[in-house]
Amino acid sequence: MPYDLIANVAAGGVLTGLVYGLMALGLSVIYGVVRIVNFAHGEMMTIAMYGAVLCYSRFGLDPLLMIVPVGAGLFLLGYAIQAAFVNPFINRPEHAQFMLLLGVAIIIANGLLIGFGPDARNAPVSYGMDSFAFGPVLLDKVRVYAAAGALLFAALLFAFFRATRTGKAIRACADNYLGARVVGLDVKRLYALTFGIGTACVGAAGCMLALLVDVTPSLGPAYTLLAFVIVIVGGLGSMVGALLGGILIGLSEALAGLMFVPSAKSMFSFGIMIVLLLFRPQGLMGRRA
Repeated sequence: MPYDLIANVAAGGVLTGLVYGLMALGLSVIYGVVRIVNFAHGEMMTIAMYGAVLCYSRFGLDPLLMIVPVGAGLFLLGYAIQAAFVNPFINRPEHAQFMLLLGVAIIIANGLLIGFGPDARNAPVSYGMDSFAFGPVLLDKVRVYAAAGALLFAALLFAFFRATRTGKAIRACADNYLGARVVGLDVKRLYALTFGIGTACVGAAGCMLALLVDVTPSLGPAYTLLAFVIVIVGGLGSMVGALLGGILIGLSEALAGLMFVPSAKSMFSFGIMIVLLLFRPQGLMGRRA
């Protein structure tokens, strides 16, 4: 197999993996702080994808330009869901939390089906077939722009958690729930902010993925599952691990599709997860309990 072809496919996989990593980063942030797995994660991203596609088809707005407004809209949605529904379930059994968010996912998926129908939609931007040439390696412009946007969004998120008082307060809640309450932090509000930030991440990732894949109402569960795989590979609760896991899964999917068949992509992703769970259960960047 030609080296040039492998290099091109691998580069595309890494770029797509960065967008996957941003999607999984939202799930990791929510779990790392709130200790709840968002089973409606993929459905929330589908909302963002439809928002980006709709703005493109109606107003000609590039999905990349919609990252901030769509991300803000998903932030408000996540904040409202956490404040209204999830907070009362914080101390309930995990199966109750699972059923709650699974119900939210089903409502979102069926709402999108009613609103947009079953047909696939996309955003065929003018630069969709263009590429950057780096010697023998050709990089699709849409993947380069999406990956750059994912890195920028992730960098801003890292800076928020490290350099702002609110970010440090959220980290304090993640480290010691009881201690955060004792010192007077409004834990419920901070949890709602965290859930909103996590859904803003998936909203931004959805705008980027709208450039790469067609969107349908049934797309959510597959991306929820993919986000789980990435978070487990990277390490539960690790933000850096989510990005590294996304790159690894994106690369493995691309190479598996090239060397075998495209339908083998998921098989290799789950294979990586199983091997990692056997030899490093905490993930690439996770810490042992």
